[in-house]
Amino acid sequence: MGRLTTHVLDTATGRPAAGVRIDLESIDQGGKPLKSVVTNADGRVDGAILEGAAMVPGTYQLVFHAGDYLRAGGVELPRPAFLDVIPIRFGIADPQAHYHVPLLISPYGYSTYRGS
Repeated sequence: MGRLTTHVLDTATGRPAAGVRIDLESIDQGGKPLKSVVTNADGRVDGAILEGAAMVPGTYQLVFHAGDYLRAGGVELPRPAFLDVIPIRFGIADPQAHYHVPLLISPYGYSTYRGS
């Protein structure tokens, strides 16, 4: 069964990023919001963001609210913050596959990849 998962690591502290809000949107449906989740103490989401019948081919976007997370952790960000909301747009071609879209963040940079 296919599924979509994520996790967030704070590369500035070398720790999991707990408390990051992540919104999932369907780009094919005009940016329609599908789900909002928050990372746990391990920087992961409890369970899959999408799975089963909800996993359909298409273009999606995960929106990571990194600025809120960084400010809540006491990081003083300039106004406006260099990175605040980080959208990651990706495609699901095979609804039976596992798509893992992690985010590594710091106040001035981020990276992502298709994980396993």
